[in-house]
Formats: sequence, structure tokens, C-alpha cells
Amino acid sequence: MNKTARFLSVAAVSAFASFGAQADEADSSQFALKFETNRTRAEVAAEAATVAQTRSQEPAGSRVVTYTSTADRAAVRDQAAEALRTGQIPHGEFSAM
Repeated sequence: MNKTARFLSVAAVSAFASFGAQADEADSSQFALKFETNRTRAEVAAEAATVAQTRSQEPAGSRVVTYTSTADRAAVRDQAAEALRTGQIPHGEFSAM
């Protein structure tokens, strides 16, 4: 029984090892896309230049919007204190109302 179990385990390990040995290149070159085109490099460069002119290189939302306030700092502080006293805004550690 011991010889049979050992033989079967060696056969299973060797089958598993031979299955794993069917690897390809490390850079996955078998999945590389291959294109055939009849356009010249100059045509592609010209098209890329026209596309670049129509698109913004600036990320969306990167411009800072400036806002000039007309409110007085002391008036805003007083309004916040009043809202806190009347319970319009939460305060403390338990702020869920």
C-alpha cells in the first residue's frame, strides 16, 4: 500500500510539474497585437497634430475659481454663533440631530 501511494503521489507531482512547464515568454508576447496599415508615418503625425489642437491638456477641475466675498468676518462669526445657540447647526461630539 505504501509503494502504491508513493507511486501515485510521484505521478501526480510530475504531471502537475509538466503542466506548469508549458509557459511562454515572460513579457506575454503571444498576446501582442499586430497591426498592418497602409498609412505613412507623416500622415499619422499630421492627424495627431490636429487632434492635439482640439483637446485641452489641462486636467478637468484644475482651475481655481476665485471668489471675492462682500461679507464682513465679524458678521459671519456672529451669524455662526447665533446659529449654534439656536440649534440650527450641530455641535459637540454627538452632532447627529
